[in-house]
Amino acid sequence: MTDTGGPRAMRPYVLVRYNDVVRQRHPRADEDVHFAESVVEAVLEDLTAPGDRVLDPFAGFGTTLRVAEQMGRHAVGVEMLPARCDIIRSSTQQPVVQGDARELATLVEGPFDLVLSSPPYMTEYDHPEDPLAAYGSDGPGYATYLTQLTDVMEQAVSLLRPQGYLVLNVANIASPGHFTPLAWDVARSVTRVARLVQDVMVCWDHPLGDLAGDYLLVFRAP
Repeated sequence: MTDTGGPRAMRPYVLVRYNDVVRQRHPRADEDVHFAESVVEAVLEDLTAPGDRVLDPFAGFGTTLRVAEQMGRHAVGVEMLPARCDIIRSSTQQPVVQGDARELATLVEGPFDLVLSSPPYMTEYDHPEDPLAAYGSDGPGYATYLTQLTDVMEQAVSLLRPQGYLVLNVANIASPGHFTPLAWDVARSVTRVARLVQDVMVCWDHPLGDLAGDYLLVFRAP
């Protein structure tokens, strides 16, 4: 990372256009919303320089890796599902490792200038599937999900350069009959292992069903 003489900061908000996200979505994606390219572009532009190394521990369909390649950054992704790894490899030259992000420190080698990801979401109630197991099995519940996600982020922080950043895109969830303050709970939990320095609003131009406030949570090593 280029030394600028002090810490960097992100812009106060990022605008996301729903139609752009629909157009960018991979044909095999089954989600209505995914990690928007405009969000990745803003984070990379504000917090990295060309040539920097970027890690996405929940690579999904490879948005971080593709945008990083376009912007001259060197990215590495970790993705649990082999089919999604194949999709990523068909769309970018950036490497992706098939594996469980809960074993992150054994899967990739640092140091990285930035860890950037949109981790899998979970609601507090009526959500038995385990997000960190690709929703493929029942999980131990919301509190354990937060603990395990924080453990992943602790490993991510250990892979950062001293001046590096950890940025998570997380939204609160307004499901029928209940509000899950997921972004706030993740922020509170991850402050066990990293220092929260900024929250950035992700502003959509279209209502998003059960997604409420959408944020970029910007952390640095403690």
